Parts: sequence; C-alpha cells; structure tokens
Amino acid sequence: MDAAKRGFPPVVDAKTRVLILGSLPGDASLAVGQYYGHPRNAFWRLMEGAINASLVARGYEDRLATLLAHGVGLWDVIETARRPGSLDAAIREPAANDLMALIDTLPALRLVAFNGGTAAKLGTRLIGDRVATLALPSSSPAYAARTFAEKAAAWTELRDGLGWA
Repeated sequence: MDAAKRGFPPVVDAKTRVLILGSLPGDASLAVGQYYGHPRNAFWRLMEGAINASLVARGYEDRLATLLAHGVGLWDVIETARRPGSLDAAIREPAANDLMALIDTLPALRLVAFNGGTAAKLGTRLIGDRVATLALPSSSPAYAARTFAEKAAAWTELRDGLGWA
C-alpha cells in the first residue's frame, strides 16, 4: 500500500476574506513543496485574472504574499490520504483537515471556494452552511472538461467574496 501523503499548512492571515481549498496536493506539488507546483496546473494563471495581479512571473513566496495581500488564503480539505499518483479519483483513506477550527480564526472570511469537485464534495460536508461557499472548476491539467477561458470566467466569481464585484 502507498504511504500516506500529507498536505501543506494553511496560508492565511487575519485579513483573509476568501479561502481557497483544494483536495490534496498532487505529486508534483509535494515534490517541490509548493501549492499548485505542477507546471501545467492553471491555478496561478486563474488567480491572476481573479485578483488582477501578476503571479506567474513571481517566485513562490512572493506569489503567496501577493495572494494574502489581496485577501486570499490557501489550504486543502484533506490533511492526509493514500493515493497512488495525483488523481483525486485515486484518493483512499482521507483524513480531513480541521476546517472549522481554521475558519474560527479568520474574522474577515466571507467565502470558501473549492478548487474542483472532490474538494467541494468533501469540504461542503465539513463546513455545512457556516460560511458562503463556491465550487470552482478544477485548475488541474487532468480536468479537461472545460477550456481555460471557461475556467477563468468561473474563477472571476471570487471577486464577489473579495468585495470587488
């Protein structure tokens, strides 16, 4: 059996208005120790459009700082799971992060957005109606049911949670 994979700590601060939750980092992200570290994952490009700020050309720490400066935090629904490869469909024995405990520390939080169907399915169960939620199409290169333009249009809905609508 594959060893359990563990996600990253949350990237948030007291000004976080939108929390984006993925499912569990894929192998490429785990290998480089970065959220959305797969070079073909569209997350950083999608966020550029959502917050109207350059991200792709920046280093990783600067990307995180820019998200925080715009009121955006990151984490994952799953803390640990067994998963051969990176596909969400292969996730076995997931153990959830304590989302409610984190949410309780975020006084400015207005919206929890889920990056993909697995994150939305699991995360909605954990959060319930405690805070507004938004299910977004996955930024993963494995999710090809929508074009980048279609994904980008959906991701601009984050602006409502940021108060930019």
